[in-house]
Amino acid sequence: MHGKNYRAAVGQPYTRKEFIHGSPQPKIARFTTGNPSDAYDHVYRLVSLERAQIRHNALEACRISVNKIATTLGETNYFLAIRVYPHVILKENKMIATAGADRLQEGMRKSFGKPTGLAARVNRGTVILELGIKGKAVKDAQDALRVAASKLPVQTRVEEVGVAAKASGA
Repeated sequence: MHGKNYRAAVGQPYTRKEFIHGSPQPKIARFTTGNPSDAYDHVYRLVSLERAQIRHNALEACRISVNKIATTLGETNYFLAIRVYPHVILKENKMIATAGADRLQEGMRKSFGKPTGLAARVNRGTVILELGIKGKAVKDAQDALRVAASKLPVQTRVEEVGVAAKASGA
């Protein structure tokens, strides 16, 4: 069973942060990790197979899981980049679900909602993560991206971009 609350990308994205006071910051700590300046033996990409929204905490969970596996290769032997940015502001009309709540709520009246998080909209074929590695740790890199894919609400595939390609410029 998949979480479907904010998965579907329906309607226009709400990205105007100047109109929402208290818009949340993205929870992604770093968009790039590792050594960006070297050529890598293998470059892998995690590509979306469907159209959806990915919340910023799911992207951060992916980054942490890939980084945990990739750091075993050595700090200078990999480069990880998150290729999507969470621009879309998610709003929620929070309702009280306790006894006596019927006298406190407004229901659907003025239900603009409060900002609760951010999401990145991806289309089919969008590159979500990119991982470049040195050496022969191909299995570890593919496993790391498979673990990251399990944290996302979309179907994905792992593609090998090329051998001896530059990860930061690809």
